Amino acid sequence: MTDASPAPTPYPHLLAPLDLGFTTLRNRVLMGSMHTGLEDRARDFPKLAAYFAERAAGGVGLIVTGGFSPNISGWLKPFAGKLGWPWEARKHRQVTAAVHAHGARICLQLLHAGRYAYHPLSVAPSRLKAPINPFTPRALSGRGVERTIAAYARAARLAREGGYDGVEIMGSEGYLINQFASARTNRRRDPWGGSLEHRMRLGNEIVARVREACGSDFIIVYRLSMLELVPDGSDWEQIVAQAKAVEAAGATLLNTGIGWHESRVPTIATSVPRAAFAGVTARLRPHVRVPLVATNRINTPEVAEAVLASGEIDMVSMARPLLADPEWVAKAAAGRAEAINTCIACNQACLDHVFRNRRASCLVNPRACAETELNYVPATRRLRIAVVGAGPAGLACATVAAQRGHRVTLFEAADEIGGQFNLAKRIPGKEEFHETLRYFRHRIAETGVELRLSTPATAAALAGFERVVLATGVEPRAVDFPGCDHPRVVGYLDVLRDRIVPGRRVAIVGAGGIGFDVAEYLVHAGPSPALDPRLWMREWGIDPGFSTPGGLVPARPEPAARQVWLLQRSPGRPGARLGKTTGWIHRASLKAKGVKAFGGVEYLGVDDAGLHVRIDGTERLLEADHVVVCAGQEPRRDLLEPMRAAGLDAQLIGGADVAAELDAKRAIAQGSTVAAGL
Repeated sequence: MTDASPAPTPYPHLLAPLDLGFTTLRNRVLMGSMHTGLEDRARDFPKLAAYFAERAAGGVGLIVTGGFSPNISGWLKPFAGKLGWPWEARKHRQVTAAVHAHGARICLQLLHAGRYAYHPLSVAPSRLKAPINPFTPRALSGRGVERTIAAYARAARLAREGGYDGVEIMGSEGYLINQFASARTNRRRDPWGGSLEHRMRLGNEIVARVREACGSDFIIVYRLSMLELVPDGSDWEQIVAQAKAVEAAGATLLNTGIGWHESRVPTIATSVPRAAFAGVTARLRPHVRVPLVATNRINTPEVAEAVLASGEIDMVSMARPLLADPEWVAKAAAGRAEAINTCIACNQACLDHVFRNRRASCLVNPRACAETELNYVPATRRLRIAVVGAGPAGLACATVAAQRGHRVTLFEAADEIGGQFNLAKRIPGKEEFHETLRYFRHRIAETGVELRLSTPATAAALAGFERVVLATGVEPRAVDFPGCDHPRVVGYLDVLRDRIVPGRRVAIVGAGGIGFDVAEYLVHAGPSPALDPRLWMREWGIDPGFSTPGGLVPARPEPAARQVWLLQRSPGRPGARLGKTTGWIHRASLKAKGVKAFGGVEYLGVDDAGLHVRIDGTERLLEADHVVVCAGQEPRRDLLEPMRAAGLDAQLIGGADVAAELDAKRAIAQGSTVAAGL
């Protein structure tokens, strides 16, 4: 007799169903809310439906949409997503139907921005301007509070009419409900302020009214601010009291909110250790009975399984990991974790886009939020294609072209794939780049790309191919100042490849992304904080017990391994052009390590005494043991002319096309798009 029992899964807790009483979720994966830019216009709803449908087909148990305001004052920005009228609900049915067709459940997030609203109609519990917003809110009247509660109940009822299985009520991250709950932002002396009982009343009333409006068989996820990471934030006793009250009011699930947007502590960047905040969710377990959802930097099945195996947490929330790979759950269930395109938490194409009013995407998956536009359909004619260069652009181009059925040969002069990613993965806090290279190694094997390592391409070797794509990358830009050929002057490649071990005092010429990365590399000694949660929390001043007000304690960064000066020719603050959501982290991290950064620097020369500079009209000597040049890059196109001389044509992609601060986001997107059109 044949044993028909299914093969055991390596992730039994992750893939176990979750019984909510009136409905059962098929696994413990919640696709967390993330604004994509597709929520704000009705004409984009077909794209939004396709985006969620791919994640539902990929096995997610429960999806939460980006935030929709219950009224106009709660808009994140003018004309942002809102749900307040029946005709607004009708357009949502295409989204919910697309998700239900693949067996998943979906909740609409209700988010009132409060004082974070980027428009002049903003309201808040008190007339206090947020430090990250130029608009000062109007204080809600008591009647205005009641109207806001009614708007939440109306929006939830309309969400049900639109086909949603529930709503998530955003009570964290410093938005309106959180502003009412916190004494930091609530200075009222009426029944909605003052005592803790009064301050947390708004969230409780909203949950109770939504439950009354939508019935007992409707999922209510409450996003609770469990760790605020702001001075004078809520302490643990207040958080427990809010959790208990929300549960009593009718919440089905408690999701975890970490940090306020004005916090000066990173919470989701790649330098944050994986699952660093799961402990705060687990700490709530003895106090409530409803399922608890952990979140932030849970990006692999192994990490998710470990979080759930403790028995203190019931679900894991992931947003960006499902941007990176819509089949994340299905691959884990099939025992194919090595095939997952892991989120590296770079924020470059997701959050950075959203904060610039652009549609979100993903550095490692440019199809994210472009599912109706960028598709890798089978090729009508199979071509012999050569891709030269196995950096990000070449890897994306070669694997997408092979996926479509082309016969692809990938030439790489080095003895490993990755190009500039092999430098990035060495920077403390950027270890996640190892994951992208692991993924591409798997994709090369899976799609049948012929990989030729340690093989510089020549025009003669490329003559037999029907298409040639040059992804040969970049080379460091040369500098020209007195003494630039002095032995103390070295390039960033020499440093990051360990050809040169710099001395105790280092001046870095160039304060772009590479300059900041080299500075991080030079000031750290010992283990990377990104790999050691307790060390990381000590560096950023987070209470590892999560019990102090706001969860903060004095920061105690490790001493810097070197004295570093970070210099740039252009005037202004170094690092001003780094990523919008991560640049401040890099600047703060280096400042804590004592790095001195200067703009408007004139390089006068290098000699045995060090680097001579002029800053603000004053000449100075920086007694540097080494001067590391990070002054930009130039495209590598040395193969182009020999090819043209041989009558061959080629398409340039990535850094070989445009050298712009090692822009992997553009490189992967361009490589994928070019391959989709071959």
